[in-house]
Amino acid sequence: MSETQQRHAGGTGAGEAPQAGPTEEQMRAYEAELNRITSAEIILQTAVSLVNIGGRRLGLGGASDADQPQRDLEQVADAIDGVRALMPILELRMQREIGPLRDALAQLQMAYAKEAKAEPEQPSARKPGPAQVSGRLWVPGQ
Repeated sequence: MSETQQRHAGGTGAGEAPQAGPTEEQMRAYEAELNRITSAEIILQTAVSLVNIGGRRLGLGGASDADQPQRDLEQVADAIDGVRALMPILELRMQREIGPLRDALAQLQMAYAKEAKAEPEQPSARKPGPAQVSGRLWVPGQ
């Protein structure tokens, strides 16, 4: 078997057997990272990822058409709702860090509203929940 074939089969080449899981060193590094990072940092990373995926689903990524995923306004709405749900926690724990996130969310909401207005109405599989019915939750396009 060639070295390339061994790598694709899970080996590391040079006659080594494939590893069943992470090495002891990898596990120690992972444990060290878990000890260092806070839940607020994970929440911030998640919110940033949601804004990024929402932008890509609107075609705002700046990538070529071939690299751009298909536009999906429902995913954009979910991303916006997810970030908005995380904001109260971030406002308590990471007040200084969320300014750029708040700006990016506002830009995403504006771009979404523009696109949703331009797109013809389509039946949605989304059913309003109790917070939407009460008027306490921002719903894209409403």
